[in-house]
Amino acid sequence: MELSRDTKNILGLHLPTDPRWVNLAAKSLEDILTDHAYCEQKAATSCISIIQRYSDKEKLVAELSPIVTEEWGHFRLVLAELQKRNLKLGRQRKDEYVNELLKFETKGGSEEDRMLDKLLICALIEARSCERFKRLSEGLNDEYLRHFYRRFMESEAGHYTLFIELAETYIDNDKVRTRWNQWLEYEAGIMQQLTLRGDRMH
Repeated sequence: MELSRDTKNILGLHLPTDPRWVNLAAKSLEDILTDHAYCEQKAATSCISIIQRYSDKEKLVAELSPIVTEEWGHFRLVLAELQKRNLKLGRQRKDEYVNELLKFETKGGSEEDRMLDKLLICALIEARSCERFKRLSEGLNDEYLRHFYRRFMESEAGHYTLFIELAETYIDNDKVRTRWNQWLEYEAGIMQQLTLRGDRMH
């Protein structure tokens, strides 16, 4: 999977990650691997939650079930990398990025609107994660870790589109695209406001 440098065209993101983030992450390896591990764990549990909530949606269940397995496998890979380097899996930290995203989520309205936002939040997190993996795969001095993160980038490159495609399976496509563009604009604002930290994946 070859990702263009044009992040906006490939992943839809309106604001690329500040290149300085990779240098900060390299100095906080234990922290970034810990945060990455918990991101993979949360991705798996988010898919489980969506499956439980929308168990009547056969395609959704069928498509997300293997993602649960894949994301949990990724958690184990990151955990193994920590152990190999004699680093510790620290405690899960507050995810400011995700918490800011959740503020934009539809709280009332129809069940359709709420389902759409849940799927699009997952799509957005996956897109940003993939973009960060790409940055690490290109910018780290550790050659092994560059390959390590390239594999993650390749594995997860299509996840964000899957969530959008699932939304379009059950919801009017124009509505999905309109809301997706709103999410992209909101997420870019979050990225501008958050402090650049090397101990967080997002």
